[in-house]
Amino acid sequence: MTAEAVVAAYVFILAIFVGFEVISKVPSTLHTPLMSGANAIHGIVIVGAMLVASAIPGPLGVVLGFLAVVLGTANVVGGFVVTDRMLAMFKQRSRGAKPPSNPPRTT
Repeated sequence: MTAEAVVAAYVFILAIFVGFEVISKVPSTLHTPLMSGANAIHGIVIVGAMLVASAIPGPLGVVLGFLAVVLGTANVVGGFVVTDRMLAMFKQRSRGAKPPSNPPRTT
């Protein structure tokens, strides 16, 4: 194992501990908004996936890059969907509007 790999592993392990400490201190009421915002920032993952796809020659690079792009895109879209649903909860209804009701089913 090279010295560079040891330093990279050291930084990765420290990032895990720091991330756990930071996230564990967030109150549950703020967890969802923070996570949906963080998911939106994961567009960087898509750029990294494109770099992986171009850096590894052959079909392995294409498959890994494609998989990473698909999963990164799902993460970004999911972050925006969660944010949109949360913002919809805080929209005010007009004064005359009633909440939607479900009529009883007739069979």
